[in-house]
Amino acid sequence: MSDLHHVVPDRFPAHRFSHLLPSLDRHRVTTSDILTLDAVDLAKRAQVPVAELRKLHHAIVTALHADLGLASLEFAEPDATNQPDAWHATEWRTISTLDDRLDAELGGGVPAGYLTEITGESGAGKTQFLLTLLFSAQLPAPHGLSKSALYISTEAPLATTRLAQLLSQHPRLSNLPAATKPSLSRILSIQTPDLESQDHILRYQLPVAIQRHNVGLVVLDSVAANYRAEFDRAGGEKNRTDGGSHGHARRAGEAMAQRTQQLVQLGALLRSVARAHGVAVVVANQVSDRFSSSSSAPAPSSSSSNPTTTTTSRNPSHASASSQQAATTTSRAPTPTTTPPPRLALALSPDPLTLDHQQRWFTGWGDDVRASSSNSSTSSHNLKTPALGLVWANQIAARVALLKAPVYGRAAADWPGGGGGGGSVDARTGTGAGAGAGGGGDVSRWRRWMKVVFAPWAGPSEGRGVEYVIRGSGVVAVATAVAEEKQKEKERRAREASERAVELGGGGGGGGGDAGTEKAAEEARGGEEPLPDRQGGDGGGGGGGGDDIPAGDERGPRDNRRRSSDEPIGRE
Repeated sequence: MSDLHHVVPDRFPAHRFSHLLPSLDRHRVTTSDILTLDAVDLAKRAQVPVAELRKLHHAIVTALHADLGLASLEFAEPDATNQPDAWHATEWRTISTLDDRLDAELGGGVPAGYLTEITGESGAGKTQFLLTLLFSAQLPAPHGLSKSALYISTEAPLATTRLAQLLSQHPRLSNLPAATKPSLSRILSIQTPDLESQDHILRYQLPVAIQRHNVGLVVLDSVAANYRAEFDRAGGEKNRTDGGSHGHARRAGEAMAQRTQQLVQLGALLRSVARAHGVAVVVANQVSDRFSSSSSAPAPSSSSSNPTTTTTSRNPSHASASSQQAATTTSRAPTPTTTPPPRLALALSPDPLTLDHQQRWFTGWGDDVRASSSNSSTSSHNLKTPALGLVWANQIAARVALLKAPVYGRAAADWPGGGGGGGSVDARTGTGAGAGAGGGGDVSRWRRWMKVVFAPWAGPSEGRGVEYVIRGSGVVAVATAVAEEKQKEKERRAREASERAVELGGGGGGGGGDAGTEKAAEEARGGEEPLPDRQGGDGGGGGGGGDDIPAGDERGPRDNRRRSSDEPIGRE
């Protein structure tokens, strides 16, 4: 039961079961054993009363339910220490990404009171997401919490220049009044260069800073950096001093066990901070390449199971007759598809209980059936796995994966659609197929997606999720960016049309000028292509233009319809 204080909340009444815990510790009974195994068997094993063990089981289940917000703590005593958990009874509060489509994919945003992870490879935009959350946490509901933000960095310091750029260029932030506009002064930052300082800051300084500065968002960027540096360096030094293979395996096992224990403690600490203070804790995580054994399994070949081809190659005298017969058979009936025998198919299929098969549904890579079944070279060789393994995946409440894929071609593609200059793009996976006729295999740009892997408040994303781009104004979904570009283009056309109408109205008189004004107005209302010139539209002379179609001619509703270039313009 040594793990009881790391699994259950801090307010668990362990003193009520102090007479059971020593016996359970001696017989190595864990909290997981109490929750999963039969109480009678455990009572015989630990030599404790069955009724008392069942009371302990009920208390642990109640505490875990309260930790998830599913029930209140019935055994909690009404005192002042219970007040920080009052946020469980309040309304659902989230922090927005300042993009409606990204928020919809996240189920409303990043919720308060939970530990959320944002993972992705280098250059996917993890830090850009986190910087946006630092500002949106300061906004009032429903976009934020009206509180400050705390940024804990384990690698590079806080990018204040980028924050200033976001604040000045983001359309929602730059147009806010000064009273409600976020500021850099409400963003606290601290750097942790190693695990010792990180544990001290999170355990002692973080709760004080949350209460003193009214913090609503805690960001840790990134959670894996110090663990990788600490344990990789320690493992390398120990391997040099101990040259034996058995010693190397023993050292590696000890390091993994120590890291597992520290990860469990870190996850419990961050969850307790999020629950006790009602803050949103968001951590960034790195990824590593995944080398799956299933990808190297040989696929059954159709030629190896075709006895006709083998017989023909062994009998040269009947080659012509066999070829004619094969050609006739092929022309009359389709080629039969060969399937491997049931035993071979079972041997080639992945074991559903292995980690290689199951990790595709909680890592964020490999669960897209369409991408994995395509012929793209990047679909099966670009698999990633979030760092810190399965132990850390069990500590977080939600995981958001940021995916990216290259688009090949010499010329940069027109944003935000199309493929590159010379390379082709797979329509299903969105990745380049390599060097094209003139592409040369150069990466012209990158496509990025945000994908919800698992979250209790939102369902998993379909396919690759929501595609987004990174601008000077922040992270924007592609659909939102396209809508903004169309709106800007529409405003530009309307402005040019109004200027042209003023020029045409001032330069000509009579009917011709009116017709030119009408044409400019229709260009402003129309779609992407302007209408063809009408007779007398230029009407620049002294009222002589517009003889075929008078300026005062009324055409009715058909006048607003777009005409093709070969459609007659005269009266009907």
